[in-house]
Amino acid sequence: MQLYNTLSAEERAELIDSSGKQRLTLSFYAYSKIENPKEFRDNLFLAWNNLEVLGRIYVAAEGINAQLSLPADHFYAFKDSIEIYDFMKGIRLNVAVEHDDHSFLKLTVKVRDKIVADGLNDDSLDVTNIGIHLKAKDFNDLLDNPNTIVVDMRNHYESEIGHFVNAITPDVETFRESLPIIEEQLQEHKEDKNLLMYCTGGIRCEKASAYFKNKGFKNVYQLEGGIIEYTRQIKAEGLESKFIGKNFVFDHRLGERITEDIVSQCHQCGKPCDNHTNCENEGCHLLFIQCDDCKQVMENCCSVECRDVINMSLVEQVKLRKGIKNGNMIFRKGKSDKLLYKNSGDLSDISLAIAAKPKDIRQKIKIKKVLIGKGEHYYPKPQVALFLIENGELKIGDKILISGPTTGNQEFILEKMLINGKDSQSAIVGNKVTMSLPFRIRLSDKLYKILD
Repeated sequence: MQLYNTLSAEERAELIDSSGKQRLTLSFYAYSKIENPKEFRDNLFLAWNNLEVLGRIYVAAEGINAQLSLPADHFYAFKDSIEIYDFMKGIRLNVAVEHDDHSFLKLTVKVRDKIVADGLNDDSLDVTNIGIHLKAKDFNDLLDNPNTIVVDMRNHYESEIGHFVNAITPDVETFRESLPIIEEQLQEHKEDKNLLMYCTGGIRCEKASAYFKNKGFKNVYQLEGGIIEYTRQIKAEGLESKFIGKNFVFDHRLGERITEDIVSQCHQCGKPCDNHTNCENEGCHLLFIQCDDCKQVMENCCSVECRDVINMSLVEQVKLRKGIKNGNMIFRKGKSDKLLYKNSGDLSDISLAIAAKPKDIRQKIKIKKVLIGKGEHYYPKPQVALFLIENGELKIGDKILISGPTTGNQEFILEKMLINGKDSQSAIVGNKVTMSLPFRIRLSDKLYKILD
């Protein structure tokens, strides 16, 4: 009985591309008492693995929190699979504003103590005593009320690229940090102001509203379905969006555009930009905002030091990290002295630029190709790439495609290649081929031969 992933992310991406199926990205949550979270987890994995569901799901004794993707033609079978549980019958599924076939590349279902890490003692908190849920129109109306205080319940790296106008945006890295900070900040307005909250999909506000009501706040409201559902409603009803910029999402997309406004800057050069990236150095992996120009110059890194590291051999990089207990510190979200244009806390509602017309983000196959090999190494000084041939034959004159998350898609005619340092007209399975390339390749890059 398979209860875990057996394919790598790269293998899964290739299967998605070759299937030609469009995938939906969606999220949902539900609070309910679950007697045996481990058994519940295993049952979900078995059912969803058969439906080609991919994503990150947390289950606990208090309920479920899920972000996932699935083939569009499996949507109703998926609904049937969750509605066998009474507490998920008729549950709202927040369908993403934008879809990407590669938003998730594995299925992870984990048992946790809580479905959202809030740091609260639920024994002393009535989690059913929550705030009033508001749909988009009512939310907009209350937002315009001068007696309203609107609070972003997300973290600083989320709010920086997009937020509601006039919102309080706490400079925090975790949800649990924000609760006492907001309570202290709004201490004098427990009875005379409307406390209006929002988050990505609604789950954080569900706990936060109970927390603030428990702390004596009288008029507590929350955005139903979060920013995702708000966006769907304003489009369907032709309403004005009071949210500006991008909505940060926790998958490979790292954001979906709500309005064309760019309200943040590249953390390295200050140019208007709202595209997040993770530092290429595996010993850093910092999440930060980086424009295309800096991405090219800095090779997807947050600093010159990290760029130097990724240009070392893999053996040297591993040796450099050995014995260093980084833990979760390497995953800090956009907090680094190297980032000169980082903004958090008190954010502006002013648009710095208008986003270019988005490209088609669906990664469907547009050309016929066959996978030939994979990237092994890149030597930056001579600008030479090494590939291992794993399938078929590669010949001089072949039209090839080198593809990867950072490299993108690079097509060209193969004019020269070397095997064991010698010119060769063809390469077969098992050969290690080097070729001169003006761009850096990664270990995850794939080498394809384009077919006529």
